Amino acid sequence: MPAIRTRLLTAAAATLLALPAFAQTPPQDEGAPVATAAPSSADRAYEQAMAKMHAAMMIAPTGDADVDFVRGMIPHHQGAIDMARIQLEFGQNPELRAMSEQIIAAQEAEIARMQQWLEIHAPGAANADAAKMESLTANPATGAPPEPE
Repeated sequence: MPAIRTRLLTAAAATLLALPAFAQTPPQDEGAPVATAAPSSADRAYEQAMAKMHAAMMIAPTGDADVDFVRGMIPHHQGAIDMARIQLEFGQNPELRAMSEQIIAAQEAEIARMQQWLEIHAPGAANADAAKMESLTANPATGAPPEPE
């Protein structure tokens, strides 16, 4: 049964990864020339950040709903941080830049709380996920480690 569950979760994740691209593809008239724009650096950075987030969220279930929730939410929040950093690097809108800074601060604080909770309630799971999270902390646009605060 766990193998079937893993396959279903993998298929669901693949489907979710494909949906944004499918939703943004406009319908084409038959015979009309297909416009192909090269993806921007921001596009590639967002794609990489989302792929990392989704891969890290695919945890091996422990059977404890609380532990698994926290283990999945940590990379989800890290994905939000990574996307906010990309917006700060490439975006221009002052309102969104301020929002991105707020997202980074809020999500970093929540990640810290969740990591503390895991260390208390599931230290084995916290240690198992630490290496996976290290790969998520690099800036997806540049590959650089996060700047010290």
